[in-house]
Amino acid sequence: MNDWPDAWADDSRDNRDNRYGRGSANTQPEGARVMRQVQRGQGGQGGPYGQAPTAPPYGGGVPQQQPYAGDQGQDPYGNGNGNSHGNSYGNDSGYNTGQVYGGGSGGPGSMRNPGAAPDWRKRIKWTAIAVVTGLVVVSVGTYFWADSKLNRQVDLSKVIDRPDGGSGTNYLIVGSDSREGMSSAEKKALHTGSAEGKRTDSMMILHTGDNGPTLVSLPRDSDVEIPTFVGSESGKTYKGTGKHMKLNAAYATDGPELLVRTVEFNTGLRIDHYVEIGFAGFANIVDAVGGVDLTIPKGGLKDKKSGANFSAGEQTLNGEQALAFVRTRYALPGSDLDRTKNQQKFLAALASQTATPGTLLNPFKLYPTMSAGLDTLIVDKDMGLFDLADMFWAMKGVTGGDGKSMNMPISGSTGSNLVWDKAKVKTLVTELKNDEKVTVSGN
Repeated sequence: MNDWPDAWADDSRDNRDNRYGRGSANTQPEGARVMRQVQRGQGGQGGPYGQAPTAPPYGGGVPQQQPYAGDQGQDPYGNGNGNSHGNSYGNDSGYNTGQVYGGGSGGPGSMRNPGAAPDWRKRIKWTAIAVVTGLVVVSVGTYFWADSKLNRQVDLSKVIDRPDGGSGTNYLIVGSDSREGMSSAEKKALHTGSAEGKRTDSMMILHTGDNGPTLVSLPRDSDVEIPTFVGSESGKTYKGTGKHMKLNAAYATDGPELLVRTVEFNTGLRIDHYVEIGFAGFANIVDAVGGVDLTIPKGGLKDKKSGANFSAGEQTLNGEQALAFVRTRYALPGSDLDRTKNQQKFLAALASQTATPGTLLNPFKLYPTMSAGLDTLIVDKDMGLFDLADMFWAMKGVTGGDGKSMNMPISGSTGSNLVWDKAKVKTLVTELKNDEKVTVSGN
């Protein structure tokens, strides 16, 4: 008895071998081995996503197999046409292309190539955002750090009977001989002596406006009248007696507030901001910036009292040498008038050298320079960092472009006091108030 289905009972082994995937005309499949196939890339056939119809029912013919590449129209086993579509594997609808559910490349069924090139546009965008954010954070942090270091000690609201303001901004810049915070060794090295208290060693009015900066030095020996004033500490009113004294005596009597009051009373020019620096602070700034290049005139400069000892020609002055240079007066023919010219020359050189990319773009140089200056500067309570920056850039432009530097015009002297030329001073003050180009010349 034969338990095999009738259709297979008489099959020989060879016949069965011919039926299994070799294009046999026999329509009886081996049920346990019939598998559904997915036909890809055939539009309009099967269900969604290009699936082929289900396998034929039991007893139907075995679906034709795809030939290998290069055997178009041939059965892969050499038994005739094994592909009803006549395609080789090289033209198949996607078995070896990485596609999942038919459709052409780029269709909804395609997969992203894991080796695709990075999106440089996005990378550049986010890098730029990160850089800008970092700069903003650093800038804001630097601003608050620097602002917190300003010593706002001078209260100009205590100054009485002030003249009307004009166009532009007027800074009173004072160099004091304060030895505060200096050791005995530093005093000896800087030739400052050990006098108690502090006095003004130099005074300048810096005007900034639309017609270029103007720097006017006020000789310390200028003959001025000390007006009625209110004591900065006591609050007591001191009546003016009409007595004339040297300008630096006003500072020695009641400090910055009386000095501002005296300058305004004798000139009629309103002072908007006050800036003061002592000996040690001046030397530290010069050292922080790496020294200042300066040309010493023919004959050199030597002064035992200030410690100056310079040969003629261009050279780089460190902090100690710079302080000696700006303090020298006894070795100069014009004494204090020549000294103020040297002070203007040096401050302009210092500002120009500090405002270079080598300093401003180098944090290892910029921050020590700022710290050295801000730690020792004394300013008025209304002074801000932008005001300080305006003063700095104006100082840099004093010797170039539309800038002008000069001494207060002098008409003569009474003993050791220098008398101002009243007519020229009046013209100078009018031009500064109106922010006009200065036509007056000084000594």
